[in-house]
Amino acid sequence: MSQKQLKEAFISNLNGTSLLEISAGLSLPPLCLLCRGLLLILHYLHRGKPVSSRKHSLLLDFLVLVSPLLFSCTVLSPIIFFIPFILAAFCAGIFLKIYSQRKQEARAPFGQIVKEFQGACLDPECIPAITVFRVYVNVLTSISILAVDFPQYPRRYAKAETYGTGVMDLGVGAFIFGNALVCPEVQQKSPRTQPRFSSLARQVFSVWPLISLGVGRLLSVKSIEYHEHTSEYGVHWNFFFTLALVRLAASLLLAIFPKEKAWLVAVALAVLYQLLLSTTPLKTFILHGSDGRGSRLGFLDANREGLLSLFGYLAIYLASVQVGLWLLQRRSSVRGWLGALRGLALAVVALWVLLQLCQACTEPVSRRMANLPFCTWVLAHCLLLLGFFVLTDLTLVFTKLLVKGSSVPCCWKVVQPPDSRKKQGMEALPVGRQDKLSQLCLIGAINKNQLLFFLLANVMTGAVNILIDTIHSKAAFTLCILHLYMFFNCLIMYILHARNIVLKFW
Repeated sequence: MSQKQLKEAFISNLNGTSLLEISAGLSLPPLCLLCRGLLLILHYLHRGKPVSSRKHSLLLDFLVLVSPLLFSCTVLSPIIFFIPFILAAFCAGIFLKIYSQRKQEARAPFGQIVKEFQGACLDPECIPAITVFRVYVNVLTSISILAVDFPQYPRRYAKAETYGTGVMDLGVGAFIFGNALVCPEVQQKSPRTQPRFSSLARQVFSVWPLISLGVGRLLSVKSIEYHEHTSEYGVHWNFFFTLALVRLAASLLLAIFPKEKAWLVAVALAVLYQLLLSTTPLKTFILHGSDGRGSRLGFLDANREGLLSLFGYLAIYLASVQVGLWLLQRRSSVRGWLGALRGLALAVVALWVLLQLCQACTEPVSRRMANLPFCTWVLAHCLLLLGFFVLTDLTLVFTKLLVKGSSVPCCWKVVQPPDSRKKQGMEALPVGRQDKLSQLCLIGAINKNQLLFFLLANVMTGAVNILIDTIHSKAAFTLCILHLYMFFNCLIMYILHARNIVLKFW
């Protein structure tokens, strides 16, 4: 077999992993984020100022936010169920150290601290969990697209061939989910005064970079005969095309139907598509082609997975729009977000039960078809990860109240309560230091240029695969390459962020 055929076989005919293992892995990014925040607060407690060096800030962020994820999906994957407990114990140790060493004059009874925490007012203009969710999906995707070509990345984490729940299968759906959370229909503040199809017009203009990237990827892959998994999207299709068309189709539907009923449109679309899969030859066509032997004749036949899975991804996008609208409901206090956290937990439980029923009554999860169980699974785990990030932010808010003046980048800012603002005749102001340097962090850097980060990761993944025999790499070499690859990507984003450069012109 040629090198190209070896690599294609290396990522083909896989069956995924268990839902429990994926859930355990999803707890790692929030724990890494919590660990970083607690370390910054502890540093402020001891030094009286935030980390003053940009180099030290970048190094801390990379070692705490990114490096543990690289290890957990490679050499530490056999003990993946123990890693969350280790990180949680480490975080608990830091928190106890902060609690015991806070300044004498700032000490108060624990009950009073809890009462102050519940009544604390949060900046209503910012929901850090959404930003962090989107950034971490990008980071995890960037890690996986290169790591999957190395033997240290477990085959069960790679995309399943037909049925199954691989980590990378979830990543595709999470990308759709994250994009919907910040789409124009969600962020639009005065919908009644704007033309009904204004969002659709903006989306038509905004998706051209995705289409351009899709065409560029297609031409580059075919020209250098780069290895590819044909049953993933088809011969000519790729994820850039999927993302562009889903955004356009969703904008059209949301211009016709009220966006507050997006979840109803999503349910109707997903159920109808599943009925077609179960009662017509559509499923056979997707899995085996028009002749039943895997033919790829004609554009539709050649790209059947990518084209027909659009219905499932569109349902995920529309349901995620509803989630985004719900999250942006005005909640100005910690108490309000504790209620929202309970709502997220109930939604996850309901979707988990629905997933079991869907798989029992229809078929297993299939990313290849984007069937109803796949849509339910993606939404359940995305809400679970989002809930983890909200819980992490609230924990950091509580810890910041213990150490007055401390600041954590990409975390909720505690603002003055409404009563005090009225008395002083001023607007809400963040409590604590908010200087520019303290806000320079890796999450904010990647968030500013997310599409560039993803594009750079794809280009570097291709370069590494061309230059290196990844299949036969040793563990130490693999870890070295993955760390250099991710650090370079993060460094570029950090430099652009430090210079306030946003490479977006559409």
